[in-house]
Amino acid sequence: MAWRLFLCKSTSSKTLTSHLLQNPTPNPFLSLFSSHFSTSFLVTKTPKKHKKKREKPESPRTRLVQHPSTRIPQFESLLERDSYFRFLTKSKQFLSQQPERILRLDDAGKLHQELGFPRGRKIHRFLQRHPLIFQTYRHTDNKLWVGFTDFMEELLEEEKEIMDSMESDRVNKVRKLLMMSKNKRIPLSKIHHCRLLLGIPDDFRDRIAKYPDYFRIVVESDGKRILELVNWDPSLAVSKLEKEFMVNEEKAKRAFKFPVKHGKDLDLEVEDTRRLNLLNTLPLVSPYSDGERLELWSLEAEKYRVGILHEFLSLTLEKRASIHHIVEFKEELCLTKHTYDMLKKQPRTFYLAGTEMNWVVFLKDAYDENGGLIDKDSQVIFNEKLYKYAQMKEGELDSSVRKS
Repeated sequence: MAWRLFLCKSTSSKTLTSHLLQNPTPNPFLSLFSSHFSTSFLVTKTPKKHKKKREKPESPRTRLVQHPSTRIPQFESLLERDSYFRFLTKSKQFLSQQPERILRLDDAGKLHQELGFPRGRKIHRFLQRHPLIFQTYRHTDNKLWVGFTDFMEELLEEEKEIMDSMESDRVNKVRKLLMMSKNKRIPLSKIHHCRLLLGIPDDFRDRIAKYPDYFRIVVESDGKRILELVNWDPSLAVSKLEKEFMVNEEKAKRAFKFPVKHGKDLDLEVEDTRRLNLLNTLPLVSPYSDGERLELWSLEAEKYRVGILHEFLSLTLEKRASIHHIVEFKEELCLTKHTYDMLKKQPRTFYLAGTEMNWVVFLKDAYDENGGLIDKDSQVIFNEKLYKYAQMKEGELDSSVRKS
């Protein structure tokens, strides 16, 4: 009986198949997918504008050093100012070293790193920002050239006079830097690289010959030129912090903090804790002492490194330095790779601005509450005047501004 049922189903199935082949009936649902019309208009993916954007993970390149609650806007704004005038500063430096202080515009467009503008950008846009400083003109070779305006040439002569008048001060700065350094010697290339930081003129390497009692240049086997100290001057071996200690002892005592670890069981009052920490903090270690003899991770060595950075910053024009400047002298000043963490532990004296990978350290006591330097070097005053002119348009410069 079962085989008859199977035969019946098989026969009916074949009949149904042949019937469908002979009389095909269109299926409206299937015909939708077999249509010869395009279905590209159908939305099969979520549009980008509706997709949830992934937040980029923070990295030391983008992570700010300071929390919003501890940020000092005056210091952070100085970094923004430096970024805005980066093209002005680097182009002024590079053009000043060129023959006749001119450069072909086609060549200038390829020197983005030397002139301080982003790669792939048109240099002409940056030149237009400072019409009182830079100018372009067509030379006899029918090529466009970049040079300084007549007004900027006058400013450069004024700057040269400032450099000449401050030469003895700059010489003493280099002497103090050598006295702080290991083995009392520093490669000339490093000093030249940080010349703007210290206010040293471009031709300082040529001026050294005028001071044989202070400096000596030694050429090593690889051709590297090293600047060495000839004579030690005890009158220069007094740090800025030591001078402050003699004038205002309490202020100098509060400059750094090296806390003593103790249990909560002692239940010390605030004043007792301060006195206990003071025993650990004092005496300070002079940056002009021999730091190389100190045990690397000892308390005395940390005091020495903190003091040497304080003195280094006091030698700079604007009492601040970037990570790149500090790394430049890392070996000579006996610093370690933990300099960033060490500075963060001394917020009373140092302020770190910028990001964790590209930070700048400020000497806080050198600035007033508005973020201005208390004692301004002549070069700093000139730079601020140059920034003011660099933001002016043609026609805004009258005789009264020139005299100022």
